[in-house]
Amino acid sequence: MRLFTGLDLRYLAVLLALVGAVALAFGAQWQNDAVGDQQGKGGKTQGSLGLRQMLELVKRPKWLVGTGLLGLAVVFQIAALSLAPLIVVQPLGAIALVVTSVLNARISKTKLNRVTIIAIALCIVGVGGFVTTASTIAHEYVLTDGQMWQVLSILAVILVALISVAVRKAKNGKAIYFVVGAGILYGFVATLTKVVIQRIYQGQFEWLTVLCLVVLGVAVSLGGWFVQSAYASGPPDLVIAGLTVVDPMVAVLIAGTILGEAHTANPLTIVLFVLCGGTAIVGVLLLSQFHPQVLLAKRRAAVWAKRRKL
Repeated sequence: MRLFTGLDLRYLAVLLALVGAVALAFGAQWQNDAVGDQQGKGGKTQGSLGLRQMLELVKRPKWLVGTGLLGLAVVFQIAALSLAPLIVVQPLGAIALVVTSVLNARISKTKLNRVTIIAIALCIVGVGGFVTTASTIAHEYVLTDGQMWQVLSILAVILVALISVAVRKAKNGKAIYFVVGAGILYGFVATLTKVVIQRIYQGQFEWLTVLCLVVLGVAVSLGGWFVQSAYASGPPDLVIAGLTVVDPMVAVLIAGTILGEAHTANPLTIVLFVLCGGTAIVGVLLLSQFHPQVLLAKRRAAVWAKRRKL
């Protein structure tokens, strides 16, 4: 007699994903504060963090606590992915955006403006629509070697492109560059994690699965650098918005087209996916332009530019 049905396991997966999202929000806030402390009050600028700055962060207790919370979030996310399809679980991280926005506003004593609130709402509605739509059609199938090679091949191209962006934008890149890059990488991380879990369930832990683990490690490392660089040049709300929108969009796209989890999707479902995705992306773009801390940084940059001309 089975103690849990497939539906029960999905409910449990949703609960685990939501707990992980809260841990993600607090971890992101602590890491962001540590990066801000390192650069000095109000010292956020465009550009990435160098190796020396990254090594200095490791010595900061606040950053280590944030990293621990992010690690806990990963554990909950992996547990959730082991119980439900990727396209159901991954978008639920959007709850972290709400938690981070409230938490950061209280810590930084920043009042969220109307555009920021609308942007957050758009992100939540868009991602929520994604989850609701995905839950009606999501199914898991036997994963083949061909599907794994497709995921790895696409990720290899993405890694080359993002490394190129990292080199070109290292000194003056905007937060949105790093946020989108991290979101894309972590979308693949979630996908590869699900792939490895499914292969283990299928009793196929062999060299190709090990290769997935190695590539996953590379993506996690590069994605971590993108995230820290995003903290250095933007508010945590924007970073979390990017991760909880771009990440699931990428993961859902791969899971639906390559892994076959959305194989039963009809034209109406596809239209809903596009509308929900577009809504969430508009929210992220608004946050990147009109968040109070972003506007403050722009004003400070303008003041410095005038002083240099004098």
